Amino acid sequence: MMKKISLGSMVFDLLKDQPEKQLTAHQIAKQVFAIYPAYCMAKQEASPHLETENDVITQLAAEIGAHRPALQIKHPQIKTTAGRPKKYYYTEKTEEAEIEAAEEQSVVCNGESAELLSEQALYPLLTNYLRNELNVFSLRIDEKKSSNKKGKNGNKWLHPDLVGLEDIGAHWDHTVKECIAYYGDKRTRLWSFEVKKTVNMSNVREAFFQAVSNSSWANLGYLVAMKVDGGETMRELRMLNAAHGIGVIQLDTLNVSESQILIPAREKELVDWNSCHRLVQENPDFKRYIRLVKQFYQVKEIKPYDWDR
Repeated sequence: MMKKISLGSMVFDLLKDQPEKQLTAHQIAKQVFAIYPAYCMAKQEASPHLETENDVITQLAAEIGAHRPALQIKHPQIKTTAGRPKKYYYTEKTEEAEIEAAEEQSVVCNGESAELLSEQALYPLLTNYLRNELNVFSLRIDEKKSSNKKGKNGNKWLHPDLVGLEDIGAHWDHTVKECIAYYGDKRTRLWSFEVKKTVNMSNVREAFFQAVSNSSWANLGYLVAMKVDGGETMRELRMLNAAHGIGVIQLDTLNVSESQILIPAREKELVDWNSCHRLVQENPDFKRYIRLVKQFYQVKEIKPYDWDR
């Protein structure tokens, strides 16, 4: 008698045959439906609620999600990303090896084509997401331009990768804007971003505290990653967020508009202008940023052209 194969075994075999490829539960379910028709037909016949192919695939996807914890205990090579939708992938790399591989190169598949992305290539994608989805205008801070007057390691963890300005009254009525101007209340939030390609348990604390250090001056600080690996990493990030307030953004490089704030940052009411002074002295990009913030308060609006130059 032929041994009955479980859905977990099917998922494991499918992912093992496509190492490192990230798939949602729905994408895995579609492959199960195509490769194991007898199993899917038996499931459909056993349930009067599964009337169509899509019904079966949706049910399979739900079961894959429900059985995920047991699947990962039995097969630790199966990893998942954070965020929604969660993606599954097979890897035999250690967490440290995943970070090393990500530092060398990241492969982003789009249909049949593949594109190599460096960390620097993530900056314009993040800029696009911030402007179009969060109404935050951002600027790249190039640490290579800094004076390094403090000597070797004097500026370690000083520079954010990107900084941003949000006009919190952009959609207010003109009368309200005028009132706020006389009242003297703030009209902006200043943002700071530390960008990584991959965050997992091997580098989560180092990456997080780097964001804490170089975002200490801002109203809002975020750690941004293309991949946040698994539930344990997210639990650690939530614990650190509760203590230090840094948020987490997952950057979707295939569809930037689908990027998401996984953990909101805790807003600080006041900007640390002493830290800003230090950054202005060290880096011309940050000096330009502060000039753009000053320009906003002078003209009461953000001029996109000045941020694009």
